[in-house]
Amino acid sequence: MSPVSLRFLATVSALALASPAFAQEAPPQEETPNDEIVVTAQRDNQTQVIRSGNAGVLGDKPAEDLPFSIKSYNAALILNQQPQTLGQVLENDPSIRTTYGFGNAAEQFVIRGFTLFGDDIGLDGLYGLAPRQLIAPELYDQVQVLNGASAFLNGAAPGGSGQGGSVNLIPKRAGDNPLTRVTANYTSSGHVGGSFDMSRRFADGAIGVRINGAGREGDVAIDDEFRSTYVLGGALDYRGTDVRLSLDLAYQRVQVRHLRPKVTIASATIPKVPEADHNYGQSFSYTTLRDIFGMVKGEWDIADNAMLYASFGARDGSEDGIYDGITVTDALTGAGTGNALYVPRTDNNEAAQVGLRVKLASGGISHEINFGGSYVWQVNRNAYDFRYGPDFAGYATNLYDTPDIALPSSSLVGGDLNDPFPISRTRLGSVFASDTLGFWNDRILLTAGLRLQTIVAKGYAATDDPANGIVARDLTTEYDEDAITPVIGLVVKPVDHVSLFANRIEGLAQGPSAPIDPTVINQGEIFAPYKSTQYEIGGKLGFGRFNASLALFQTTQPNAYAAPDPENPGFQRFGVYGEQRNRGIEFSVDGQPVDGLRIIAGASLNDAELRKTAGGVNEGNTAVGVPDYLVNANVEWDTPFLPGATLTGRFVQTGKQQVNAANTLEIPSWTRFDLGARYVALVGQMPLTLRFNVDNVANKRYWASAFDSFNAALLQGTPRTFKLSASIDL
Repeated sequence: MSPVSLRFLATVSALALASPAFAQEAPPQEETPNDEIVVTAQRDNQTQVIRSGNAGVLGDKPAEDLPFSIKSYNAALILNQQPQTLGQVLENDPSIRTTYGFGNAAEQFVIRGFTLFGDDIGLDGLYGLAPRQLIAPELYDQVQVLNGASAFLNGAAPGGSGQGGSVNLIPKRAGDNPLTRVTANYTSSGHVGGSFDMSRRFADGAIGVRINGAGREGDVAIDDEFRSTYVLGGALDYRGTDVRLSLDLAYQRVQVRHLRPKVTIASATIPKVPEADHNYGQSFSYTTLRDIFGMVKGEWDIADNAMLYASFGARDGSEDGIYDGITVTDALTGAGTGNALYVPRTDNNEAAQVGLRVKLASGGISHEINFGGSYVWQVNRNAYDFRYGPDFAGYATNLYDTPDIALPSSSLVGGDLNDPFPISRTRLGSVFASDTLGFWNDRILLTAGLRLQTIVAKGYAATDDPANGIVARDLTTEYDEDAITPVIGLVVKPVDHVSLFANRIEGLAQGPSAPIDPTVINQGEIFAPYKSTQYEIGGKLGFGRFNASLALFQTTQPNAYAAPDPENPGFQRFGVYGEQRNRGIEFSVDGQPVDGLRIIAGASLNDAELRKTAGGVNEGNTAVGVPDYLVNANVEWDTPFLPGATLTGRFVQTGKQQVNAANTLEIPSWTRFDLGARYVALVGQMPLTLRFNVDNVANKRYWASAFDSFNAALLQGTPRTFKLSASIDL
């Protein structure tokens, strides 16, 4: 273990030893029988789905009152399943699959067949504040998933993704009960660490303080892949009669060395999947991510029926890494070429939102009126150093028998590698208004709203271009467009515990610019923001201990490409000509059908079709990387024969996926089983929870994802992974 790990664990131990003094702030309590302590600890540790969440400008709502599909995964699930990334949390969702982004460890998510970049994950309702690429889940109390477009609810995502759904993280804050928890954990093949979590409320519960952190590092189950993560978060909140305030601050540092990358396919067939733990990446690759971020939030009840709210946050992020990739040219032998890219990057983001929510009623009709505005500022500084070797040929490598290659020499450098300057500046502003009308004692809820969104983006030259009179740092592109995104949604509750819903809502992304290409007649032309259109109907059942939902949706998104220009023979005109239409059915269920047995399960069917393609080629084909079906089932059973023990199991199945737009390459469906157990024991009347999980029990080798926006590329599933942890509540 490194000196940093030893110092972190020593700090955790010191905090644990000091916790009795901190706990004196809580009033003394009568001694509780041991069996009751075990039952309480086991109950508080239950993995759950919460059928509610933050619906953007509509506020926190139970799912039954929303005309959208929404759910949240709780902190107990994160603690029990021991995920190391946000993507491993979202493996529980039957409508989401995780892949990698641009040749590095950047997680991105496929929701309803559309990508959600890690850059576009929300933090308590604000964009641009959560760390990009990789997010450690230990700092968060809930991971909320809203299926479907959300341009009205949340505004346009700065990265331009999220047309099929959004993810929102809720930071941990002090609860009503005191908490002092210390955890130690291990992940194969040599990844160790620990965490602490402490919270208290003071001044008769008005003031809350919560501090939590985690540190872990070492090799994971993939050969020679090293990961380290250190996070620290603090929250201070105030609950007054009419005013509620909160401050959240966090630090995250993640490093990955010798990452196993995605595999680009340049062969006529799909190569056989390598051994489950084989690493075909290069030892020179690494990425180091550091983020400091936080937000302040306030709510003021200016009247019994009116609330003014505001939030502001910022993130300072830095990245440094050498990323490598492999392109397979011979599927039989695994022979191929490799490449490398060095990128230093920093981000400075701010985001703000303010609004007013008013509730009125007259003539048997209720109103919940929302109006306000939001703004996002982002500055990205980066540079690049392509290291392909002479003539961009790349170095020789092999998928199955991978040689260790020295870092190639530079092929192309852009920007200042030692002090990156701004490459892009983005500003997204919006104003919104909505009204939710309630009829029949709010058994019928009709929501209608509009958001006016402006998108301003500026791009700067990374290098000199004497032929066009451009000097590095010069402003080369400027985008200034706006769009109105409406929403209409209906909820009908015909009987208790049943909620039927329908919606029409739009997604929004920055429109494209015509490429700088001598064959393109309108090069540089800027297009209005993309709008995707979603229609959805469904129903929800909520019986307290048992919940279920069913949704049918269709989303249509435009695409841009260059096509022959009939007025200028020999030239092309770039435009928004294409279209992708995704249809599907989603079903999910969760709850405790009988005492001691808990289920989180679901399935989705997807039909993602390419429409209006260039020259009609590939028209009607299935979109790349969208599985035709997804199935998830997570089960927990509190054993009656051994009090305090819980057995767990998870089943994940993903349907076949197309690898290229021509649909000539395909990866088959795959299935994975995970098993686990946990046990609550007492140490001096303090509950100690022991956990043991095995992911991918059969050590199955499989291509997990073919989703890629630029190349025919595959991501391999993780090998068998053992996880152990022990938590004690002091």
